[in-house]
Amino acid sequence: MLAATVRVTRDIDAAEEAVQEAYVQALRTWGRDGVPARPGAWLTTVARRTALNALRSRRTLESKLPLLLVPDGTDGGGGPAADPVADSVVDSVTAEADVIPDDRLRLVFTCCHPALAEESQVALTLRLVCGVPTPDVAAAFLVGEATMAARVTRAKKKIAAARIPYAVPAAGELGTRLGPVLTVVHLLFTAGYAARGGDDLVRDELTGRALDLARMLRLLLPTDREVAGLLALLLVHRARRATRTGAGGRLLRLAEQDRSLWDRSLIGEADRLVVAALSGGPPGRFGLQAAIAALHADARSYEETDWPQILALYDALLRAWPSPVVALNRAVAVAIVHGPAAALAEVEALELDGRLAGYRYLPATKADLLHRLGRDAEAVAAYRAALALSDNTVEQEFLLDRIRIATG
Repeated sequence: MLAATVRVTRDIDAAEEAVQEAYVQALRTWGRDGVPARPGAWLTTVARRTALNALRSRRTLESKLPLLLVPDGTDGGGGPAADPVADSVVDSVTAEADVIPDDRLRLVFTCCHPALAEESQVALTLRLVCGVPTPDVAAAFLVGEATMAARVTRAKKKIAAARIPYAVPAAGELGTRLGPVLTVVHLLFTAGYAARGGDDLVRDELTGRALDLARMLRLLLPTDREVAGLLALLLVHRARRATRTGAGGRLLRLAEQDRSLWDRSLIGEADRLVVAALSGGPPGRFGLQAAIAALHADARSYEETDWPQILALYDALLRAWPSPVVALNRAVAVAIVHGPAAALAEVEALELDGRLAGYRYLPATKADLLHRLGRDAEAVAAYRAALALSDNTVEQEFLLDRIRIATG
């Protein structure tokens, strides 16, 4: 609804108001007349009509206002200047020829405007376009909720103050916006794949939406290697969806999952995309992440996983994308290849670094390494620290189970 309405308003605040008005009208009429056969279409039509009426009202007001300001008998200079945005939208919105043939993806590209800092582009798009709650957006950026809320507000104010238009970028501009767009889709999938709170480990509505966007990106930009890498990465994770939890909803680690239940057709599709992502030049961060995920998926068992190759890929990924989250994931591979003591030293260095403060997987990883080293009292403390940071019921039960194991 928001994506379709922004095409009319070219203003996200006005579009949000029109969408809210559509819901108000639905509350007034559906209880009396019944829910329509296509409620989504009904709401979208009302929102767009409300937005068009607002544009027409604004245009009328702006055309009449000079009559109140110009003294009697004075030539007003031919009337007010035309409003090209309102004119073009009101007169020909349905005839608009778009470069991007999907409202949702179009709005993602529109919101990832280069006039904003990349983090602001991504945060604004996740919150307003993808519907990711502010606490989840904050968690994705490893900042507090208040900090993220302020960041989104500043981005919206900058758009309004600078009169940045919400216009579909031309075909030649897609490349300059692609990086943030890929990050948006990746973080949208991540927010659903490891839900920060609630009773479910996975939010399928978010992962499904992200996968749809990634497939559309692949159709839109079929030769882009990073698009291929992102789609491959999401496909591998999707292929393992059914085995991430076991009986009673218990979280299963990778070593415990039944690989015969993984979706081999999705993994095969991902393998072909990985080849495309790694061919023709230095690999990007999504291509490298996809290659790591594919190595896990292609191994017949956890023990047969090519951990040295995975560690080498993490080294390359850390050079291409020096992120503390990547460094933490790399430490897991270090533990397999070089032992838990070497990995623990790296995790403790990340702990001192401070950028992962509040990131629940840091103390959880540290706890696992301490337990493997026989330092169970310290492991329990680390597990409890992870437990305090998690609001997800499935993860909490897993951590409590690990505490029981560590305490004997």
